[in-house]
Amino acid sequence: MVVRVERSGPVTTVIHSRPEARNAMDPESADALVKAFLAFNSDAEASVAVLFGEGGAFCAGWDLKYGAALQGRSRPLHELDFPQDGAAPPRGPLGPTRLELDKPVIAAVAGPAVAGGMELALWCDIRLMEETAYLGVYCRRWGIPLLDGGTVRLPRLVGQGRAMEIILTGRKVPAQECLSIGACEKVVPVGAARREAEALAHEIARFPQACVRADRRSVYLQHGHGVREALKKEWENGVGVLEIEGVKGAGRFVGGVGRHGDFSKLEG
Repeated sequence: MVVRVERSGPVTTVIHSRPEARNAMDPESADALVKAFLAFNSDAEASVAVLFGEGGAFCAGWDLKYGAALQGRSRPLHELDFPQDGAAPPRGPLGPTRLELDKPVIAAVAGPAVAGGMELALWCDIRLMEETAYLGVYCRRWGIPLLDGGTVRLPRLVGQGRAMEIILTGRKVPAQECLSIGACEKVVPVGAARREAEALAHEIARFPQACVRADRRSVYLQHGHGVREALKKEWENGVGVLEIEGVKGAGRFVGGVGRHGDFSKLEG
């Protein structure tokens, strides 16, 4: 089984396990990851997901052995084309990279997250990288363009100039540099990526989830809009949650819960 799911309360860990291929993505893996994340998104008991590549590699990108087998076919990836009628797009070559989930996903990156593997990590909301982990557009060597969101998401994280240099050179981007430019949010010791990502997921899962999801959604809704329109969308997206969940939370504060930055007792 190339993908398996493990649950710990509200945290779902999705594990890609093709260590013999450094977790390169073939159609079986891509389909299995999409299925796993759609199930997570529809699970009322699940709040946060962690994506982890087992065996010392997050993902080495698109499986080039599979890609080489497509030689001679006319439009070999036509089944992945975006539809023209506004229907939901099919899965990306790297699986869930076209999904727009309602809940947060954290990438636990060990070893390489390169080419499409980098794009898979960028699809996640937050990235934790081990000290020896790295990103890179290694597909630059083979004439394979970024087709899973790399040219969209990387500039939004690190800025256009930095993204352009990383994309065009295809160079290795070590974890510490990723942290310094905003391509990841935390660097952790070797061997700790999954553990630290799951701990962060549990921390996020403690909070009222309608509010967590509304704020996450508002961050994405502001893309492409001026300040006034973005503020309007933020208000429209969040005010309903404030009126229900926020008012209840204010009552808990008045009752003595969560004062002085104490997050230890949030139940009730």
